[in-house]
Amino acid sequence: MMKTALGTGVALFLGQAVASVAPHVPGEMIIKLKKDADKSFLSNKSYGISVDRTIELSNETLYVVSYDKNINLLKMIDNLESVNGVEYAEPNFIYSIVKPMNKLTLEKIEYDVSQLLDAPNDPMFNKLWGLKNTGDNEPGGSSGTVGADVDAMKAWSLTKGDRRVKVAVIDTGIDYNHPDLRENMWVNEAEKNGKDGVDDDGNGYVDDIYGYDFANNDGDPVDGHSHGTHCAGTIGAVHDNGTGVAGVMNDVTLVAIKFLSDSGSGTTEAAIKAIDYATKLGVDVMSNSWGGGGRSQALEDAIRRANDKGIVFVAAAGNSRSNNDQTPHYPSNYDVDNVISVAAHTAQDNLASFSCFGRRTVHVAAPGHNILSTVKSGGYESYSGTSMATPHVSGAVGLLLASVDGLSPAQVKERVMATSVPVASYRGKTIYGGRLNAYNLLTDTRPERNIPNPDSWESVDLDDRIESDHPYSDNTAKEWTVSQPGAKYMRVRIKKYDTEARYDYIEVVDSKGNSIEKVSGEGQNYETDYVEGDSLTIRFVSDRSVSKWGFEIEQVDVQY
Repeated sequence: MMKTALGTGVALFLGQAVASVAPHVPGEMIIKLKKDADKSFLSNKSYGISVDRTIELSNETLYVVSYDKNINLLKMIDNLESVNGVEYAEPNFIYSIVKPMNKLTLEKIEYDVSQLLDAPNDPMFNKLWGLKNTGDNEPGGSSGTVGADVDAMKAWSLTKGDRRVKVAVIDTGIDYNHPDLRENMWVNEAEKNGKDGVDDDGNGYVDDIYGYDFANNDGDPVDGHSHGTHCAGTIGAVHDNGTGVAGVMNDVTLVAIKFLSDSGSGTTEAAIKAIDYATKLGVDVMSNSWGGGGRSQALEDAIRRANDKGIVFVAAAGNSRSNNDQTPHYPSNYDVDNVISVAAHTAQDNLASFSCFGRRTVHVAAPGHNILSTVKSGGYESYSGTSMATPHVSGAVGLLLASVDGLSPAQVKERVMATSVPVASYRGKTIYGGRLNAYNLLTDTRPERNIPNPDSWESVDLDDRIESDHPYSDNTAKEWTVSQPGAKYMRVRIKKYDTEARYDYIEVVDSKGNSIEKVSGEGQNYETDYVEGDSLTIRFVSDRSVSKWGFEIEQVDVQY
């Protein structure tokens, strides 16, 4: 959700110098050693570290070490990575929920669902526009677009899920006593004797009856915040129980895995433990409505271990309105086969104003604005955010896995994208320019897309190079038109650009005057989004302050 304290610092890549580091636990790092490395340096005081604790994985150990927080972190990392046997050293990053942009409490309010034939009898179902958008059922009363939903009721004609499908909600926990959730909660029968302080099933976790709490290191993942419970309700609130709402899945097993505290924050260390716990349980889907920090190799490795076990990892794209292609958001930006990055769309069938996007890195849009669901203490509220879009996708993937066997995470992700409904407002915002459709996903219905073949681009040298002054001037406004007769599609290849991020930009405009993409910041060999037709316009705009090097374009790419 919106306005969270997500880190936007430069990502930390193993050993590379960086300009800033995203929020992290002061004075702590995570270290991984190479196989058969000499561990003695860990206790050598001359390195300025001490081992506080370890993260025990299936075939290796990570070390959480402390150091004097007054010492420069980047210098500490460089020093440690120069030690023979250290594979990497990185901060213990801090991650957060995406806080609600708005809340609308709807407790004890009932809605007439009689006009929706075959709808569940849950009294608030008629406010679940993400499942069935009637054009007038968004909480708050705004007019929507009929059919701009996940097509849940049509999907339910095929399946409502299966209790054998396990979905881990990795979040702030779940109110597992909520009347709309308790029937679908995972229960560890071996630990069901009660909270006796004994690891009855010998899995290394004491009293993990409904899951585990890695924020407080105990067996009670109860939600003291509501964020995780809200996500769980969208995935799997029970249908036809005369109570509250209905989830994308009626039949599912929800596993409560808490790594975010009741204030909504957690660490890389806790996230790794949470993901590995879910992997050991053999869940089918992990739903992750959180983000922040920088790039963590340790966290990516945990997600890869889940991928190796065939587990789908659905992740919120983030709510900072930014382009994830240019400013990565984690964990949704990890390039792993099982990661599905989810943007949020509105009941009006537009990308939500707060949602991150990325035509190369965000896979699909899903309902994420004014979403009604369960909250702690048996309540119901409406939240907005990519946090709310993510469980719609997690639930739809659960429906797919309940009805089709043998799909790999990569196949699931490709199918989610290819069966999404193409809508102009999502073009250039997600990889396939579409929003989630659960019925299409189940039936493998792939809407026709008028898009270029990614393997058929040809580069054409421009007769005259297009570039700014170096450096460019304040208050610049210039444009150039490029034509390539007979071209069906065109895009611009920017050789190099260095502009004031967000304020000075290169804009690509089609022949009808539609803005296709604005490029800002710093980069090279950048391929813009495409335009249809044989001409386009390139505009360069700068504001009244901070002039940088500028840009240079020598080629366009075309398809005939």
